[in-house]
Parts: sequence; C-alpha cells; structure tokens
Amino acid sequence: MRIEDAGENSVIAWFADHASIEVNEGVVATCNSLEQSMGDALVDLVPSYASLLVIFDPFKTHHEEVRQRLLDAFESSNTSKTIAKLIELPVLYGEAFGPDITRIAENAGITEAQVAELHQSVEYRVYAIGFAPGFAYLGEVDTKLATPRLETPRQIVPKGAVAIADRQTAVYPSQSPGGWNLIGLCPTRLIDPTAKSPMSITVGDRIRFVEIDESQYLSLGGEL
Repeated sequence: MRIEDAGENSVIAWFADHASIEVNEGVVATCNSLEQSMGDALVDLVPSYASLLVIFDPFKTHHEEVRQRLLDAFESSNTSKTIAKLIELPVLYGEAFGPDITRIAENAGITEAQVAELHQSVEYRVYAIGFAPGFAYLGEVDTKLATPRLETPRQIVPKGAVAIADRQTAVYPSQSPGGWNLIGLCPTRLIDPTAKSPMSITVGDRIRFVEIDESQYLSLGGEL
C-alpha cells in the first residue's frame, strides 16, 4: 500500500495499480476498520476502485498519525468479515426507455432481449461512488455488452436511466448530462437528501438487475 498526502487535512492510500474485486475488498475492509478507530478526528472516507481518501480534522490529528492509523487498519482488516449487502434493482428495458439498446444489440450481433438477459446475468460490485451523488460505478458487464462512451454526451439523461460505458454499468440517480449508453429505466430512488443515510448504495455492495414491465415500473413509482 502506498500512502500520500492529498491536502492539508487529507491523505490517500493506493492499494494497487489496478482494480479488482480482491483489491476493492481490501479497500472496503480498511475503510470499515478506520471508521471505527479514528473517532471524531475523522471527517470523511472516500473509498474507490483501488484507493481510499481519508479526510480528517487537523485540530484533532495530523498527517503522520493518520498514515499510521491507515497502516494499522490495513494490517488488521479482515476481508472475510466484510459483509456485502445484495441489492436488487428493477429495470424496464427497451428502446423506448433506453435508446442505445438497439445499437448495443446490433454491434454484439444479438437481440435487445438478449442484451437485457446478459445485463441481468451478472452480479455486479459497486467499485466507486462519484460523478454525481449516488452514482455508483458497477462492474463488470459481459464483454458482448461493453460499449464505449458516446462521442458527444447528451445534455439531459433522465433520472433512473440504466446505462453502460465500456465494461461498467450504472443508474443515473438524478437528471443530468451524461455520455453513457442508455438501455432502460430503473424506478428505484437511489438518493434521498433528507434521510440520515442519503445514499442507499455504498462501495462494496452487490447489485443485481431484474427486468420488469411497464405496468410494474409505474406501480413502483417510475415516471415516463
């Protein structure tokens, strides 16, 4: 593990030069251990694919102490004790709801229904939260579905849009610009600013997508 100062009140730990499930499990386990050990000196933890950013209160601790706490947390963490919760997200697939699904199907030489089947066939891991609050980067999609980002991003991507970029997939938690390929819509609310824990998905969680029809989508609160 490599640790560097990231600012006047932050350090970042690099766990590897590549991302993998095993590396990310180490990130999450260290994050959980550090959260318990730092107490009120901790301001925030930002886990990602292969790194962990630690933001601390400079009036209660300092860089060297945080570096040592990081090392101790890494050495004492046990990935086997990390329980990753499984979340099922319903998806309304189809060109009317995800306009890029046809192109993905054509490029892969399969049908739109098979795109939906392949997208549901994998249990994904949340590797990072970023871009926008609640935007979870999930990996990895089947190689047949891997599709580069759009050359020209859309100015408006609807809330709940289910998308693919390269071998990652995600659900847009709110309306925003975006350059990922859209394949459907998810009615599940992924972020609630008024809740004690605003984001329902965290790094390390497991995600499964489940196909629903239009009536189910509307009954679950989806909007068309």
